[in-house]
Amino acid sequence: MKDEFISRIGVWGQRHYNYLKKHGPTVINVMRMKGTLEQYLTDLDRDAQDTFERMIGQYAEIEGVNERLKAEDNLEWTRRMNSIRNRVEEFILSDFVYA
Repeated sequence: MKDEFISRIGVWGQRHYNYLKKHGPTVINVMRMKGTLEQYLTDLDRDAQDTFERMIGQYAEIEGVNERLKAEDNLEWTRRMNSIRNRVEEFILSDFVYA
């Protein structure tokens, strides 16, 4: 069965959908029958994206990754922001996508 709405769901919702297709196809089929799959994935994606953005901001503040650092040492700012993004992405994957 083709779920055409998937292209309208964000990256976190799409990743979770793909995970469920592989590891929990029964869950997807039950949600399809109930008509709740699209709303579930939309809500999960929104919550994951909100958490992702909030955590990046919090980590950057805690670690002193700010506009001043960006102006003074752009390469260091980029390195540290990439590190923060990678850590936060791992959290989102484990707590939202693969949960």
